[in-house]
Order: sequence, then structure tokens, then C-alpha cells
Amino acid sequence: MAVSSKLQGIFTPNMVPLDHEGKIDESGLRAYVDWLIERGVHGLYPNGSTGEFTRFTPAERRRIIEIIVDQAAGRVPILAGAAEANVRETIAACEYYHGLGVRAVAIVSPYYYRLSPDNVYAYFREIARNTPVDVTLYNIPMFASPIDLPTIQRLSEECERIVAIKDSSGDVGQMMRMIEAIRPNRPDFSFMTGWDAVLMPMLMIGADGGTNVTSGVAPELTKKLYEAATTGKVEEARRLQYLVRQIFDKLLFGADFPEACRVAIELRGLKMGPTRQPLSEDHKKTLAELEPQLCTLFAAAGVECDGGTVGTLSAKEIGRVVASVLETFQAQGRF
Repeated sequence: MAVSSKLQGIFTPNMVPLDHEGKIDESGLRAYVDWLIERGVHGLYPNGSTGEFTRFTPAERRRIIEIIVDQAAGRVPILAGAAEANVRETIAACEYYHGLGVRAVAIVSPYYYRLSPDNVYAYFREIARNTPVDVTLYNIPMFASPIDLPTIQRLSEECERIVAIKDSSGDVGQMMRMIEAIRPNRPDFSFMTGWDAVLMPMLMIGADGGTNVTSGVAPELTKKLYEAATTGKVEEARRLQYLVRQIFDKLLFGADFPEACRVAIELRGLKMGPTRQPLSEDHKKTLAELEPQLCTLFAAAGVECDGGTVGTLSAKEIGRVVASVLETFQAQGRF
């Protein structure tokens, strides 16, 4: 893919497998990269929220990108999360990742301190003036200072290095406003959604793709949804969107994010290792209870479930849950 190519398709915000000591499992990460690429993701997005970037040191974050760029070997573009604690360190990360050959970096608006829109603008302007690599704005109001439309429009007009936005607000109307305001003057600018529950409508109104947590556990499903939505197969896309939304809800709200993602990936047959976040006994129980629920959703979506404890469920229990899912879809006229 050419360096100047527009960001589009599904970029997977991948997790990082850990070994029994809680260190980066390099062989496991390489296997996970291959697994995702073989199942059709269009790009990889390491060091994002799903990738638990705040739980790694700056040196570990750089090592993660090194491994993924090396293993991907040009098969798919890399959108590297480059958010650090301050502007100076973020620019240094941009320079380092540029040297590794990533397609672009994604930078979240400043977190912890709540900033006014004019200071969010100043933050990204400073980065854009000093980065050697293209920048994707990352709007995630759940965790960081929001990036409002006037700020996005101003940055797109003034900073050629800012080439995309990843919006995780889930606001379809806001996405339409962004596209209307920016695309006429910046046709090269990409609009990506990070909210899986509205991937189909976002694509239908003109978004270029998504950075979707669901693609890290069921890449086949997310790819099918993207292809259906972008080729006019509306009914198929709608059916798949309901499946993606149900899995997404479990991943995001079924437990403290992103712990359910680790469970879901292991259910697909990949080893993710322990979390660095100490978990209460109650939360461990919650995660165990999620396993059969996720496997049932995978089954409804035609996705293999290779691990976990689903084998302890009786045929009656599995049938009951599958029937519940199918009944919901039939009531909505999806089947």
C-alpha cells in the first residue's frame, strides 16, 4: 500500500498477549498479528484503548509497534497509537514510529486534565507542525477531552499532516456534520468510527471504515459487515450489524473494559495470558460467566469458538441461549 493512500477499511485495535510474568509475549503477539491478517482485517491499530496503552511503559509501547510492523511485513498498513503524557513525548513517538514505517499515528486528545476546545486545538496543531508522519485525531469523549467539530474542521484546513479522525462517540449525526464540513475541501481526509454498534450506519452515510474492537475477536464477522455495507447489500449488512452489536455490548459493558476482550480472544483459541490489572474475585466470576455468552454469540454469527469453558454447558443450555438470540433477530425481521 502506498504511503499516501487514504485510510479505509477495518483497522483492528489489537490487544497484546502477556506471558506468565506479565511481560509482552512476543511470539504470541506475532501469532495474533498473523491470525488477524489471515482473517481479512485491512489494517492494525496497536497501542489504542483496547490495546491497553496506558498499562505499558513508553519503551514497551515502542517495542509493541516494532514487533507488529516487523510481523505485518507490509501486508497491511499500521495505524500506531502514539499518545504519550505530553506533547514533547508524543512528537518523539511520532518520529520513532515514522522511522519504523507506519502508515500513520493515532493520537487521543489530552486525557486526565479536561481541556477547553481552544487548547485541544493548540495541542494537535503543535503536534502537526512537528510530526514527520500523518496523524489521525482520536476523539473518545468517554476517556479524554472531546474534539468538537469546529476544532476538527480548523485542524483539517490548517494541517496537511492531519489526515483522518477516529471518532468513538457513536454519534451518527456528528459524523454526518464532520463529513459535510470537511470532505468538500479535503477529499483525502478519512472518517473512521470506533463505535461498533453503529458501524453499518456510519459506513452508509459515508464513513471510510472503522477501528473496531469486535474485529479483534471476530475479524471475519466485521469484515463481512464492512463488505456488505460498502457494496449495497443492505439487508445482509443489517443482519450482521445486529450480531456485531451484541458482541460489542459484551466486550464493552460485560466487564471492566477491556478485560472481556482478553476472554473473547482466548475463546477463539489464542493465548492472551494474565491481565496487568488486579481483578477482584467477583470480577473473575463475571468474566467466567461471559464465556458461554460470548461463545453462543459467536455460534450465532458462524464464528468458531475454540477455547474456554463452553464445553461444560449442556446441549439444552446452549440451545436455550441460541434460541433467545435467534428469537430477537426474528422479531426484528432480520431472518
